[in-house]
Parts: sequence; C-alpha cells; structure tokens
Amino acid sequence: MWRTLVTISKTGAKVNFASNQIRCMSSGLLLNEPKYEFLKELGIQDENHGVFDGTWKGSGEVVTSLCPANGQPIARVRTGTLEDYEACLKAAEEAWQVWADVPAPHRGEIVRQIGEELRNYLVPLGKLVSLEMGKIVPEGVGEVQEYVDICDYAVGLSRMFAGKVIPSERPGHALMENWNPLGVIGIITAFNFPVAVYGWNSAIAMACGNTMIWKGAPTTPLTSVAITKCVAQVLEKNSLPGAISALCQGGTDIGEKLASDPRIKLVSFTGSTEVGKKVAMKVQERFGKHLLELGGNNALIVNEDADLDMVVRSAVFACVGTAGQRCTTLRRLILHESIYDEVLERLKKAYGSIMTRLGDPLDDGTLYGPLHSQQSVKNYQTTIKDAVSAGGKIEFGGNVLNGNYVEPTIVTGLTHNAGVVHRETFAPIVYILKCSSLDEGIAVNNEVEQGLSSSIFTTDLGNVFQWLGPKGSDCGIVNVNIPTSGAEIGGAFGGEKATGGGRESGSDAWKQYMRRSTCTINYTKELPLAQVIKFE
Repeated sequence: MWRTLVTISKTGAKVNFASNQIRCMSSGLLLNEPKYEFLKELGIQDENHGVFDGTWKGSGEVVTSLCPANGQPIARVRTGTLEDYEACLKAAEEAWQVWADVPAPHRGEIVRQIGEELRNYLVPLGKLVSLEMGKIVPEGVGEVQEYVDICDYAVGLSRMFAGKVIPSERPGHALMENWNPLGVIGIITAFNFPVAVYGWNSAIAMACGNTMIWKGAPTTPLTSVAITKCVAQVLEKNSLPGAISALCQGGTDIGEKLASDPRIKLVSFTGSTEVGKKVAMKVQERFGKHLLELGGNNALIVNEDADLDMVVRSAVFACVGTAGQRCTTLRRLILHESIYDEVLERLKKAYGSIMTRLGDPLDDGTLYGPLHSQQSVKNYQTTIKDAVSAGGKIEFGGNVLNGNYVEPTIVTGLTHNAGVVHRETFAPIVYILKCSSLDEGIAVNNEVEQGLSSSIFTTDLGNVFQWLGPKGSDCGIVNVNIPTSGAEIGGAFGGEKATGGGRESGSDAWKQYMRRSTCTINYTKELPLAQVIKFE
C-alpha cells in the first residue's frame, strides 16, 4: 500500500512527494523491491558483514541502513567489535609486509584495476550513494567517478614519487631525500561523501605502499561494504592479501581505537571540527600523524563588477547542491552594497524554481533531495530559530516539509559577526551579508574559525590578485568566478585554521602518506664532518 504526499510549502511552492513512494505499511527491505534491483548487482544482501580483513565477518551490533528520502530500511549490516578491529589490524600489518615489497609502479597497476572495477559498477554504486546518503543520482555517480579519477591520478603518481639529490658540502658524499610508506593507516569518513573521500585517501595511500583500515560513516554502511567488495575483488584477482584494504564498520569505540592505537601510523579523519579536535588530541598524545578535513563556513564575495548571471547560477549550486551538506557548501554570501538588492531578488526567484525540482533523489529530474537524518532536520530547525531570534529575516524557506525534507533557506538582516552566522550548520541555509568594499568583504570572509573554501566574483584583475595574495582569503581553497564547491582531484583538497590543515587528493598531498628520510652516503675512505668541524 502506497500513499502520495503533496505539500504546499509556506513559500508557495507545490512540493510533490509522490515519486518518493512513501510506504504506509511495510515490514520489508527496499533491497527486495524492483526499484532497487541495482543493490543486488553490488552483492548487497538482507544482512551484510561489515568487517573485512581478507574474510568477510562481523560480530558486533546489527544496524539497519535507512533511506533518507522515505525513512524505509534498505538492508542490514553486522558491524565490528574491538576484537574484529584487532583482527583487521593484525591482518593489515601482515598484508603490509607483502604490499610494501611490491614496486610502486606495480602498486599503481593494482590501483588502475580498482578504478576499472569501479567503472564497471559506476551507475549502481552512484545509485546506492543516492539511496543511502540522499544526494541526487548525478551527484552520486559523480562521487564514484571522483574515486575513478583519483585512481587514474594515482597510477601516474606511482611512477613519479619525487625524492631529491641535494648537493653535499662534503667531498665524496651524496645527500639525498627518500620517501617510504608509513605502514598501516586509518581512514574515518563522513556520511556526506561516503565514496569520494575514501577514494582520495585509499588510492593515494595504496600507491604509496600503505595498507588501510577504513571506518565508514555509521549511517552509510552499505556504501562502505559495496566499495570494499569492489576493491577486494581486484586484490583477490591479483593474489594479494585482502587486508591491504580492510574495513571495520562500527561505532565510536572503533574510531577511538583508530585514534589511540600507536600501530596506526596516520589517521585521516573527515567530520566535524568538534570531533576532529578530539581525534587530533588522541593521535597527538602518541605522536602519531593525522590528516584532518573538518568544518567549513564558506563565503563567496560578489564585487560590484561581477557577472551577476554567473553569480546566481553558482550561488544556487553552492548553497543548494547536496541539500547544503557539502563541507564546501556556501554558507555566507557577501554582496557589494550596489548589487545587493538585485542579487537577492534573483536568488529568491532561482530558489523558487529549485522547489519545483524537489523529490526522490533516485528519480530523473530531481535537483534537490532530503537532509540525511532527523538529527540534521533538528539542527536546521534550531538554526532557523536562532537566526530569527538574533534579528534575521527569512527571505525564502525556513520550513520543514516532510520527513527529512526542508526548504532551502535564505536569511538576511544579520550582522556579519552574529553568533549564528559564525556557526556552521550542515543544512541548506545561506546568510546574505553586505559590504562596501573588497577589503571589507575579505575581512568578513576571514573572520570565522574555519578556513576551507572561498570564492570571489569579479572581472577586475587587480581584485583577483588581491584575493589570491597574502592579505586575501585565508582559506585552503581560493576560487575566482566559480562556486565554493566542486573541487577537482588534481589539486590538494583541504583547509586552514579549524578546518584542520590536512590535504588530500592531488598536488603533493601524497607526502602525508609517506615518511621522509634525509640520507647521507659517504662513498670514500675519508670522514669529513659537516660545517668543517674537526674532532681529532
């Protein structure tokens, strides 16, 4: 039995939930319904093991993955315990003994094959991301494609790890810089990008010669299982240990163990600044390495000379894409006072058109889906209430529609330093702020604790280089005439300040997955000391 929900939002938009096919009465799993046949292509069963160390297992709690769009159970996963974690760790250490001896270009070939395996399942994996996370299918497929792309990148990287030969001041000596893998690393990922962030880490880490234990987000366990199945298939085909890429789904205890375990040489953590700070402290206590990708209170400055058509299109994608649940989502739109009213009105009109494209993320034509969970909805409601209490005006949205669906929201009337403006909320809420000069806009951009992504729209070359320069944006991603979201894999991804300082993906981010040694080689029978020191 199905029912259709049609809601008239307070902004006047008619929102049709018919395509969500929300069930009134069902005790079954979505896995067994015809619409979700793609899950079986990925090997997903009613109940799945959530631990892989070369063998699929799991002796912990059974969790049910829920679809954010309709609240229905998709399938179940048996998670891991600390004993399962220990088994993964030991297997990963043993696997490293094999993997580290494989020449880097040959490791790159294995990563290339992983990319090919992901290509073979690109659409069903993308649909799984859409079903379990809540983003629309094009974004889900794009996320898997990002993993494919970073595999391609890692193949080339495997032949290009750049050490150095440095001139020695001592006769008959060679001075070199050498890079080697760390060993076993831990990867903890978040719900909003359950594939891509793991891909950024694992493809590069594998090419560098590390083995991994992955703890995926608790609310997207099926995606973690499906991705690990693809990787395991390639490893098995090449007669390599499966624990090169281990998985241990679980709760806080698994994450805490990864952070505190000295056998884990690097912990890559993606999540909130609050939790990331705790992870960093735990890792630092044991002098381990950490790579943090945390919050982002991202801003876009619109100068008076900007192309406003481009501004509106970019702002809508950056604010509303993934229902505001990207770490690079636009949270603060800083408009020059001369174009403030025009941009605001055009943005409200564009938001209205987005509301006609709200629906089931799996359906063709949907542009805007649900928030990931009821907790996300509660956070949205709290922030709207706080914004209004602080003097904000809701220009568009501000309402919960049904289930996990909320209206994308535009807020004006708040000062740039209002507490709610400085607090990142993982939801589609943007604050429209006003500035009278570029200098003022840059100051507002830089005043929040996070420093992930930023952008400016201008046609003035002087403004561009001011923005890129030492007194410009203090973020890790500094864009010009493009949105704050949508980073390419070729550049290093990450941010400054409370965003954590970590860098993943391209450029020289590979260095975080390796240890550097400075090597001095004496090829003579003499023993000259540096700095011409005499010790005779």
